[in-house]
Amino acid sequence: MTDTLNGKSHPAPRFVSARDVAELAGVSRSAVSRAFTPGASVAPETREKIMEAATRLGYQVNDLARGLLANRSRIVGLVATKPEVGFRAHLTAALAAVLIRRGSVPVLINAGETTEETEAAQRTLFGHRAEAVIVLSGSPPSSFIELARSNGLPLVAIGREAPEIDLIQTDNAAAARALAVAFVDAGHRHLAFAGSESGTPAIVEREQAFVAEATRLGADVAVARGPDTDYAGGLLAAECLFNAGERPSAVFAVNDLVAFALIDHLKSRLGLRVPEDVAVVGFDDLPEAAWLGYRLTTFRQDPLDLAERAVALLEDRAADPSAAPVSLRIAARLMTRDTFRPVTDGVPAP
Repeated sequence: MTDTLNGKSHPAPRFVSARDVAELAGVSRSAVSRAFTPGASVAPETREKIMEAATRLGYQVNDLARGLLANRSRIVGLVATKPEVGFRAHLTAALAAVLIRRGSVPVLINAGETTEETEAAQRTLFGHRAEAVIVLSGSPPSSFIELARSNGLPLVAIGREAPEIDLIQTDNAAAARALAVAFVDAGHRHLAFAGSESGTPAIVEREQAFVAEATRLGADVAVARGPDTDYAGGLLAAECLFNAGERPSAVFAVNDLVAFALIDHLKSRLGLRVPEDVAVVGFDDLPEAAWLGYRLTTFRQDPLDLAERAVALLEDRAADPSAAPVSLRIAARLMTRDTFRPVTDGVPAP
């Protein structure tokens, strides 16, 4: 049997089968199946022969076939828009690690940015009969949530609002308000917010809470938004904030990627010092935030903590589908480095 790839014929791959193991071990095919089924009855000496044969042949259980027989795929869909960007990349990696550890099969579904891409992503996810779905922050359309609900799948959304489903959100508003207080306490009166036009719930929440609290405290706040929450968008936001008018002395960047761009613009293009001339604070605590070139003060979101909480919610929902929806709001801790240091230990409560 051959497969055709790029117009050429190639021998089809032949995986080691349970029958191969049975023949080498001198046992029945059903004995091999029982040996690899937790809790199934098989004599110790028979199990030992089967495991030895399996090791010699490099046999692995066909979980896909088992899932089809049991009508359970063990697939958990991770739905995200631009999953390769910034914090979402680290959260996706953490979710995959936690799911694999529990025996699930994580499948990354890039929701895309066009109707055609979204429809293709939905066909992939639901056509493979995923048994649970995690929708990440960003802007995957609500249709993913509606399809998961209509198919009765356990569902968790991270970093977005959605009615009547389990949610995990970072407390963006509390962090933003606390930073406004910390800036003002440090003597800053001309503040700025470097944001994004992406309009995701987390982005909007950070901007609105920061501007409202800073204004309440009597500070001036300039707002500039790049087209997206990436480095290029951060450069555009930085250009807008520092092109004209009174220069801000402290800037809250909506995430670390925007903060990195802002710092590079201030140092390389304008010759300004951070934090002596302009203080900068980001959000997410990406690994690069601790690099010597940035030493960025930023609010930390722990991807592993979020991943473990999301998977725990899936398990709870699978155990009790009729339970009331759970909404978790996680505090973001300020990681104080060199780009801004509050005048008091820690960020004051809002």
